[in-house]
Amino acid sequence: MRPTRVEPVRVFRTVVAVCAVLTAGAERLQAQFPPAGPYSQVDIQVGARVFAAQCVVCHGATGNLVAGVDLRSGRFNRASNDGELMEIVMTGIKGTAMPAFSFSPAELTGIIAYLRNMRDFNAAAVAQGNPTRGQSIFEGSGRCATCHRVNGKGPRQAPDLSNVGAVRTADAIQRTVLDPSSTVQFENRSVRAVTKDGRTITGRRLNEDTYTVQLIDDQERLVSLTKADLREFTVVTKSTMPAYKGTLGTQDVSDVVAYLLTLKGLR
Repeated sequence: MRPTRVEPVRVFRTVVAVCAVLTAGAERLQAQFPPAGPYSQVDIQVGARVFAAQCVVCHGATGNLVAGVDLRSGRFNRASNDGELMEIVMTGIKGTAMPAFSFSPAELTGIIAYLRNMRDFNAAAVAQGNPTRGQSIFEGSGRCATCHRVNGKGPRQAPDLSNVGAVRTADAIQRTVLDPSSTVQFENRSVRAVTKDGRTITGRRLNEDTYTVQLIDDQERLVSLTKADLREFTVVTKSTMPAYKGTLGTQDVSDVVAYLLTLKGLR
């Protein structure tokens, strides 16, 4: 039997396709978790904790325990940008002791931010968040629990935060605490509707299509409106959540962020 002859053009096309898939994967990761500098201190802080818990055993505290690898240099043999570096962290390196990690967005963004700033990071100079104190502020003086629901407890007026630590970066959470209107997601914006008979209805939008909109009002009632029955319909761009910049101190904010990062859904 004659050996099958593989056309060079076919081989070339296959290689190009594989490279395209790998490149797309890196670009997708970077688009989903874009930590491109300048890196926030809160992300670097999270990354420092992740590194200490997951990476120090092999790489050492200074990042140069593995032969030929110096993480503190900020230069990496297998990665030229953050997307490629993320790809390595998430998939590991075959043929080496480098495993694949399943990090949350906050952890993944944090570890990249920390690696890029490892040489200059001073843990003692950064306010370390305490999740226990953060929970006390969340449920007490911050009055966050008067609107947000966590793990099946609390009202539904504001977005459910039960898994916020699994889907948001530390920097994004901190910016939301300090200035919520600057980070409010489109699907979480409130709406104001006026019916043709003069009734005004406000609430947090849950779903919307071409013809209808569903929302939850300030009494936690589910309301479905037909757009043809409305005289006015406005999406409110300003968040109903108060801004805590100037209200909470730096340490308090760090504590609240630390607590929210622990919320990764019911197990």
